[in-house]
Amino acid sequence: MRLDSDFVRAQFPAFQVPALQGQAFFENAGGSYTCKHVIDRLTRFYTERKVQPYAPYVASTLAGEEMDEARSRMAALLGVETDELSFGPSTTQNTYVLAQAFAEFLQPGEAIVVTNQDHEANTGPWRRLAKRGIDIREWRVDPVTGHLDPEDLEALLDENVRLVCFPHCSNVVGEINPVIEITALAHAAGAFVCVDGVSYAPHGFVDVGSLGPDIYLFSAYKTYGPHQGLMVIRRVLGGLLPNQGHEFNGDALYKRFTPAGPDHAQVAACAGMADYIDALFDHHIGGPASPAERGRAVHDLMRAHEEALLAPLLDAVSGRNSVRLIGPTDAAGRAPTVALALERPGEDVAAELSRHGVMAGGGDFYAGRALSGMGVDDSLGVLRLSFTHYTTAEEVAQLIDALDKVL
Repeated sequence: MRLDSDFVRAQFPAFQVPALQGQAFFENAGGSYTCKHVIDRLTRFYTERKVQPYAPYVASTLAGEEMDEARSRMAALLGVETDELSFGPSTTQNTYVLAQAFAEFLQPGEAIVVTNQDHEANTGPWRRLAKRGIDIREWRVDPVTGHLDPEDLEALLDENVRLVCFPHCSNVVGEINPVIEITALAHAAGAFVCVDGVSYAPHGFVDVGSLGPDIYLFSAYKTYGPHQGLMVIRRVLGGLLPNQGHEFNGDALYKRFTPAGPDHAQVAACAGMADYIDALFDHHIGGPASPAERGRAVHDLMRAHEEALLAPLLDAVSGRNSVRLIGPTDAAGRAPTVALALERPGEDVAAELSRHGVMAGGGDFYAGRALSGMGVDDSLGVLRLSFTHYTTAEEVAQLIDALDKVL
């Protein structure tokens, strides 16, 4: 079954905006367009429910119900219990809160494994715990391919390791890491697992319950939603970590790692992401299915569409002598986030592409450790070309034509 691009794009108001006509959007890894379901819920909340939630009067009761709906529906979509899902202002902020909890939980000499493939959000907060006496061990990428080898992780694991942190996929390398395999290795060594799903979730929500990590984080503004960070913490770990919220919220798992009050409207609007997945499922497949089953089916639709579009782009860039493609050349093994190391600054090339109706980005994308680990010149960074399931074959052709002109 093929993804119906006309139906998909009809769910995004951006594609009907005159100023954006003819503009091919290839910086989706920095933030996606927002689906109408989220926009409609956000507008309704701000116009009809913008009061303190959970009070007995109608507007307040409805506000609280919409926030609860967002948590319960997104948790079900992710295959976890409702109270295992927390909302925060961003994934970076959520990770800092988690790091503070682990700082209180761990003893000096105990260890955390981080990678140099990560976005800074899932490595920097953990590395700072070295100042608290925590042993920080780095799982390093292959300097040529950017690959994280699970065998190298095994060499880092021992009885002192309490946490292993790694990305589902890197926002510059693009390779999809084997979460189930890595999680099993870490668990066998007695360690918990934290997966940064920010760069993978835009390409399909995953069944976190089946994957197995103890923590899974991603950003709603990259998954067609509002600017919120979603954080799954499984009950066993969540109950062990010290409360980081208000003292009186310590008994509620989903409040323990939200120090400040959440953005009520944006939390409520996150239910629109579940609405969107339901709309795609009903249009393409239909029939009875659990939320997690719907999520998996739509995930597979998205990935199949993206792989078909990614293959010609990889072919177009991998054969150029002046271009170094970061990460795998096989579309099936990576997300459609394509970083190119060039002989000039990536930002300059992105500016040239904009004159051909292509919106792309250049720089280090907060992944300076990964790029340095692969020998990429810091002053040049990379050109990043990223898309998601609402991208069309025509837009990829437009991109390839523009690359022919500027490279």
